[in-house]
Formats: sequence, C-alpha cells, structure tokens
Amino acid sequence: MNTANERRCDVLVIGSGASGLAAAVTAAHQGLDVLVAEKTDQLGGTSAWSGGWLWIPRNPLARAEGIEDSEQAVETYLRAELDVDALDERQRAFLHHGPEMVDFFQRHTQVQFQSGSRMPDMHESPGAIHGGRSLCALPYDGRQLGPWLHALRPPLDLISLGGMGIAAGADLTHFLNASHSPRSALYVAGRLLRHWRDRLLHGRGLHLLNGNALVARLLRSAIDLGVSLETGAAATRLLQDGQRIAGAELMQDGSCLKVLARQGVVLACGGFPHDRPRIARLFGHEHLSAAPDTNTGDGLRLGEAVGAKAVEDLSSPAAWAPVSRVPRGDGRFSGFPHLMERAKPGFIAVTRNGRRFTNEADSYHDFMNALFRATPAGEEPVAWLLCDHRAQRRYGIGWARPFPFQTGRYVRNGYLKKAASLTELARLCGIDGEGLQATVAAFNAHAERGTDPDFQRGASAYNQAQGEPLHGPTPSLGALAKGPFYAVKLVPGSLGTFAGLRTDASARALDDRGEVIPGLYVVGNDMASVMGGRYPSGGITLGPGMTFGYLAGLELARRAITPAGSEGQTRRSSPCAAP
Repeated sequence: MNTANERRCDVLVIGSGASGLAAAVTAAHQGLDVLVAEKTDQLGGTSAWSGGWLWIPRNPLARAEGIEDSEQAVETYLRAELDVDALDERQRAFLHHGPEMVDFFQRHTQVQFQSGSRMPDMHESPGAIHGGRSLCALPYDGRQLGPWLHALRPPLDLISLGGMGIAAGADLTHFLNASHSPRSALYVAGRLLRHWRDRLLHGRGLHLLNGNALVARLLRSAIDLGVSLETGAAATRLLQDGQRIAGAELMQDGSCLKVLARQGVVLACGGFPHDRPRIARLFGHEHLSAAPDTNTGDGLRLGEAVGAKAVEDLSSPAAWAPVSRVPRGDGRFSGFPHLMERAKPGFIAVTRNGRRFTNEADSYHDFMNALFRATPAGEEPVAWLLCDHRAQRRYGIGWARPFPFQTGRYVRNGYLKKAASLTELARLCGIDGEGLQATVAAFNAHAERGTDPDFQRGASAYNQAQGEPLHGPTPSLGALAKGPFYAVKLVPGSLGTFAGLRTDASARALDDRGEVIPGLYVVGNDMASVMGGRYPSGGITLGPGMTFGYLAGLELARRAITPAGSEGQTRRSSPCAAP
C-alpha cells in the first residue's frame, strides 16, 4: 500500500536517460510495475542532448536493406579495436542481444529506428564495414507526448538553433548548403518557420530529432505501459533487506520518500562527468563535460555504498571530446563539443608550437587522445582550431555560427579570435607564428592535391563521411586560403564517462569478489564500459546502454516469475502511482 512517505513497486529505475528508460519499458512490457525517479525537473539526461546514434551490428534494419555483415566480421573488428584475443561475456551478450533489442522495441513500442546505412565504422581495422552497423530513432512529433512534452529535456542550446535539432545526413546538408542552393534555402526556411511557430504556440519545437526523438519515443512507450515518472526525485541511498537491494530513499520537494522495489533497483544516473573528486583522481587534467551538470556520479556512489565495485583501469576513463569554453554570463563556462566541423575543408588544429598533431577528421575520442600524447608532461592539454573565412561562413566554428550569423559578438566576448593574417592570429592565440605559417603553407599545398602525407586525413571512409561531399578532390581536405582567419581554443572534455560499476552479462551489479549483489542492476554510463574504455564506432554508448537496459528488464521479469525462495515469489500490486 502506498502512503505519503512510502511507495511500493516491482522495479525502481534511478535515472531517465535512454538506458534507464529501456530497462523501464522492457520490465513494464513484461508485466512489472515500474517507477522511474529522475533527480532533475527534466527527463532524458545526456541521451536527450545526444546525436541519438546506436551501434548495433547486424541489426534488423541493416538486414532488411540487404547489408551483408557476419558475426565473424563483427568479432574480428571488435577484437582488433579492443586489443583482445577473445571477447568477454558482456561483449558477446551485447553482440548477440543487440539485434534482438532493436526488434523488440520496433515490434512492441513507439520506438522506431532508421538505418545508418552510410555511417561507416570509425577505423579501418580488420572486420570494419562502411555502413549498416548504426541506427538512430526516427523523427517524432512532440505533441504525442501530451503534457509530458515539457518535462522532456530540450536539445542542448549551445549546438541547436534556437532549440531546434538538426539531424545528420540530408537535414544537416540542407542547412550547410542554404546559402548556395535555392532548394536547400527553401527547405531551411520551412524548417525554421515551423520551429518558431511551434515555439510560439507550444513553448518549444515539436519536430523532435536525434536523441530528443529517441527519449521522446521511450517516454511515450513508458507512459503507455503505465510506468510512473517522478521528476525532482534524487536518490540518496539504497535500501537493503539482508544482502538484497530492496529499494531506495529519494528526496523530493524537501521530503524523504521511501520506495520499496520488490524485484530490484536499476542504476541509470549517467556516470560521473561532473563528479569533481572522482574526475580529479582519474583524469589528471582539467575537464569540461558537454553532459548535463547534474550528472554528478550519484549512481556510482549509491552502488559503492552497498558493495558494488567500480572498474577504473580502462583504456580511457571517459569518452573524450574536444570542447571550447563558452561563457555563460555567471562567471562559469559551458563546453561546446566540436564533433563536426573539424573534418570539413578549411580547418586545421595546432598546439602552441603552431604544428598539427593529428588527423582532424578522426573521431573526437581519437583527436583528444592524440592531443594528450602531444602535450609535454606538466602542461595542460590545449589546442587551437583554425579556419579561414570561407570555412567559417559555411560551417561555423564551434559556438560561432555560420552565415547569416555575424562573428562580432563571439569576438567581443573573447570566445573567437579573428585576424586578417595568420601572423596576427598566432599572436592573439599565443601560438608560435613561424610554426603556424610553415604548417599552413605545407598543409595548403598538399590539400590542393587532396593528400595529407603527415596524418592521412581523408583516407578513411569515416573521414570522408565527416567531410563535405561537394568538395574535391578529397571531401575533408581544403586549404586555409582566404582571410580573415579565425580560431577557438580547445580544451579537454567528454561526452560521458566510461569508468563505472562492474556488472555481469545480465547487467547485475558485482561486488569486489565478482559475486552478484541481489536486486541491483546497472546500465548506461553507470556501468563500466563494455568497450573497455575504447571507442570503435559512433553509438557505442547508447547501443550497449539500451541493450543492457533491455537485458536488465528481462532479467527482472524472469526473477519475478521464477520461484527462488522468498526473493523469487511472484508478487503483483497496482502500478506505482502518486499517493
């Protein structure tokens, strides 16, 4: 029976990102009563800000398109990327159950996907393919959420256009070509008019894309299945019945709410991108995450307090990304993630000596690892992203948006450096001027021929996909030829964290002896990276996240119907509902 200070349910999910909602929807579909507790006033976590891509090799959509991909090829690619002789049980579970997860959501929920048939793997390792292993949610009409629409976290304001999401592929291509193509200009005008009409009438955009569409579809599915959604409910500690996790205490509106969960608790709190003490211990450098600043490591602390073991000896503790410091007006900064423009023609990145240090068109994770290697011991990792006038007007550079937006405000607030010559730009940035001049001259000469002998930029399928398809002879290579020139400072950041709690292949939490903690499940970025802290392809966060959310939901339902002493007795109640 529910009271003002106590709630009962079968499953408590702490966190409302895609992984947690996947667990909630799966468990609810199996007949369990589920409550989702979100510490903030907005649902969706980092997932709602993300590109929304999932890496799911051999998924049903790719098969339907006739894309040939074998289990052997996928395993070969992962072994090469993860530098292992054999995959472990979690990696095998992910590859085996990922396609099954996609099929489940496609068949039984509002979550519908579209295939990334042109999205290549990030590296040219053995077993790589040039499309078909990635997918993302189809666009969604926000009106379908009804009153829950305004509880959905909107797209990240720094990278959206007035809160309007822009999808990779044809949608983004139209925006980039709007000043060159009448057809694209008409398309963009229509998108903008629709968005501002929706904002005027409904307070936010209704044409949901990317991670916003994924979370919206999961939310609609959860609502349809009777899942209770509680916002402003921060978990403060887990409750135990002997060795078993039996619920949690939540702080909501200044009051303590005890939630008793008969089958178990799922931790899905989004990792620790803003947990300053853990970051200081694991990272070794300043860090500015692009994740919501409320992701402060709650899940890891809750789990550790009941004996769960954190895995920290990974290849990388986070999904690194270069970010620039955007002033917020309150003396603090937000991190703008540089995910797209680095690979476009007319851009290079250099360190203080004016020299390039990596292939700018490689993944954000690879870019940052290269910067770490290039930074002398004892110095903070810093790079400068540079472009010429044509590139800035066409693609923008970070927060400094492209035409028709003017660059003046970004220069005045110190975010953007602008100069008529490379020599002057170097002086403004504190870069070695002679080194920069030599670097740009050599880069330009090679770029005109479509080659990059120093870092092979443009050689891989991933580089080409990230470049400009209308540019030749190589989509991602173009000279910095026409002033004025621009630069923004890049510092270490991340899209999320990889270090997390140890789990088995069913997402059950494990203690320091490797034994299961009954009733405790961990998914998403609270779970230690399935990829061991490596980044083989786009979507390796949400893909495993939703797969293990799905597996956690199935395991919770299995335990609810399989007699196993007092813990396995079938028990039902009315759905968790507000008292």
